[in-house]
Amino acid sequence: MPKLQGRWALVTGSSRGIGQQIAIGLAGEGCNVIIHGRKTENTEKTVELLKPFEIETAVTSGELDSDTGIRTVIDGVLAKINHIDILYNNAAIMNPWKEHWSIPLDDWHKTFQVNLFAVIKLCNCFIPRMLRRGWGRVINVTSGIKDVPQLSPYSVSKAAIDKYTLDLAAELKGTNILVNTLDPGWLKTDLGGPDADHEVETVLPGALVPALLEDFGPSGKQYNAQDYK
Repeated sequence: MPKLQGRWALVTGSSRGIGQQIAIGLAGEGCNVIIHGRKTENTEKTVELLKPFEIETAVTSGELDSDTGIRTVIDGVLAKINHIDILYNNAAIMNPWKEHWSIPLDDWHKTFQVNLFAVIKLCNCFIPRMLRRGWGRVINVTSGIKDVPQLSPYSVSKAAIDKYTLDLAAELKGTNILVNTLDPGWLKTDLGGPDADHEVETVLPGALVPALLEDFGPSGKQYNAQDYK
């Protein structure tokens, strides 16, 4: 029996790229998947890719760059199922490339809104439900980016994700809600660009490791997708 059979996962940003690969990987483990995209029509390809798997799928759509958009995403989930077992916070944006001193504060606000504040709101909504059920896995996608000051809002937002994940793990210590980060590596996606080191498909099987942890397993740990082949 697939390890995650009957579980429900929400994968943000799963209409393409890394999130789409994660959705496919979870489906292969028997996990039901809620696919998220900015617009409903953007999710159609992922929906088609998951059809061969014997799972249920659902779709939620909405931007993560505002409180209203995040609420729309949450409402879209809760209209279909009143809980999720796995929250995979994958969606992120990268600020435009600019010299460090020229990056406007607005770029910082926009990047942190999607990359950090949306994650916090989703965790605040769904983790209490996981606690009531006594099982949950939260995976926050981080980044190994360094020494690129032109992309500081992105890199600093990911550093904040790392610290937030550690705080969540401390808060949830002793529960069976495990919170970890995944560094997918530098992948050839719309975000990573064509010169990245790896094809997007190489995020698997590593991206599944934190979702497949045994009960009361590691929490507050970083997993690197490229360590698993």
